[in-house]
Amino acid sequence: MGHPLGAGGGERRGGESRRPYGRARRFIRALPPLIIAGGIVFDLLTPPEYTAAPLFSAAPLIAAPFFSTLTTLLTGIAAVLASVGLHLYNGTADEIPTLTETLTVLTVSALALLVSRVVRRSGERLASARVIAETAQKAVLPTPAERIGGLQCAARYEAAQADAFIGGDLFAVQDTPYGVRLVVGDVRGKGMEAVEAVAVVIGAFREAAEQERSLEGVAQRLERALTREGTRRDGLDAVEGFTTAVLAEIPRGDGNGTFDGFVRVVNRGHPSPLILYADGRLDTLEPTEPALPLGMGDLAAWPDRAEGRPYPPGATLLFYTDGLSEARNAAGVFYDPGERLAGRIFPGPEELLDALVDDVRRHTGGGTTDDMALLALARPATGQPERRRTMPVVPPSGSGHRP
Repeated sequence: MGHPLGAGGGERRGGESRRPYGRARRFIRALPPLIIAGGIVFDLLTPPEYTAAPLFSAAPLIAAPFFSTLTTLLTGIAAVLASVGLHLYNGTADEIPTLTETLTVLTVSALALLVSRVVRRSGERLASARVIAETAQKAVLPTPAERIGGLQCAARYEAAQADAFIGGDLFAVQDTPYGVRLVVGDVRGKGMEAVEAVAVVIGAFREAAEQERSLEGVAQRLERALTREGTRRDGLDAVEGFTTAVLAEIPRGDGNGTFDGFVRVVNRGHPSPLILYADGRLDTLEPTEPALPLGMGDLAAWPDRAEGRPYPPGATLLFYTDGLSEARNAAGVFYDPGERLAGRIFPGPEELLDALVDDVRRHTGGGTTDDMALLALARPATGQPERRRTMPVVPPSGSGHRP
């Protein structure tokens, strides 16, 4: 990957990607009248035996899927008038081929109107389905607040399928009496069954995070909830259903509202989170002992052990699903977030995720084969402002502008 990670890359990319689409829309908008005009010129410059009827017929058909029904109707009327007017100009209005051509343009224009109506109704249904999907995602997977328990928070859900909104990846953050707790996970499978499992995990986490005194207890509550869900299902998912997940807890100090300076992590078969320090250093929070995903307790049983790691002021925790770490480029090389982020400094979690998503798109050439969920939690340093959106990324060499 030849492009460095940088803040604001998503905005530049978005601007670059919108310009070609804008040009394409303007070209399509101008295409029907251009075709009619081209047909008129063609008819005037060629002998009478050559006809522009195919061009006049094409104009309303092109307008049908892209314009309103009224515009399609006006395009059809313009095509018919152009055809009839040319025959009157050429003195061929009373010939049999003229009637055939006129009927052809009229018939195609009528079909274009029908196509336009069908497209409009389908578009309305699609828009309704999109609204329902967005509402379902917000209900099942609500976006966390920008600030939770004194920590800056940002989250992203990037669906692999265009216009998809919900899938099997999940995240949740909650301020509890025991500190800020969170879960990031990936449910095996796709479709509505995966969404149902996501709802089960999120619901169980919300309740357990408030009630369980230990992070290990929260993990066990999720295990039991998925086991109950597995027994309810039929077929393959009843046997092979599981969820990889990482749970974390940032405990507070002696009731003073500040944090103890460390994070506890329970990893159940999930990609290890990263911690990015204020000076650009990066650590991977690898578990000392691997564990099976949630929902596979029948295969093996051992007690969950939360592992504590330093979480100093100015550091940012990054949690992600395998849609990030398994994203491949054209040569089949996996994306390595640790390698790409090492030495980088970001002004906040929002800018970190913006730059990360943009970098993954560059790595894959614009698309991924799996959904990707990202969650970043930053612990502000003393005196650090709420947001520093204009601060640039500082590369490992130290070049660039420092705040």
